[in-house]
Amino acid sequence: MNLIAAVDKNWAIGINNQLLVHIPDDMKRFRRMTIGKVVVMGRKTLESFPGGQPLKDRVNIVLSKDKTYQPEGVTIVHSMEELSGELKKYKSGDIFVIGGESIYRQLMEQCDTAYITRINYEYQADAWFPNLDEMDAWQVAEEGEEQTYFDLEYYFVTYRNHSIDEKEIHGKG
Repeated sequence: MNLIAAVDKNWAIGINNQLLVHIPDDMKRFRRMTIGKVVVMGRKTLESFPGGQPLKDRVNIVLSKDKTYQPEGVTIVHSMEELSGELKKYKSGDIFVIGGESIYRQLMEQCDTAYITRINYEYQADAWFPNLDEMDAWQVAEEGEEQTYFDLEYYFVTYRNHSIDEKEIHGKG
């Protein structure tokens, strides 16, 4: 499975259930990587999308404890066990965890790759991604060149989770 997120200098990802910043190239990259794939998110992340609508041309899976929550166009699961069962229907490499904070934290140990947009700025935030640079299991596999959006510098960085056995990764789907 994959993680995908845009983070600031402090690994912040959002405030008031919104992204910190909208960088067009980051949005294009997200779209390109997730189209035709499976996206896993929490209820608040789904609700942060325009009109609370699921992402088009993707399988949207939402983890929510609220058993009455039944938005259209998504698969709702209510527990990690139920989510695990649902994800077995798909190839691991086709699954992208897209947030929010608690979903990232719950699923990151099961993920082998993290596609991170590192933004060279500190934002005010109330949601954070786990700091992969402080975790022994996660190492930078690839770092893109500095890019800019107006005066904002950012980088596309790929991390790999070395605690997951290669056979396990390739054996799942």
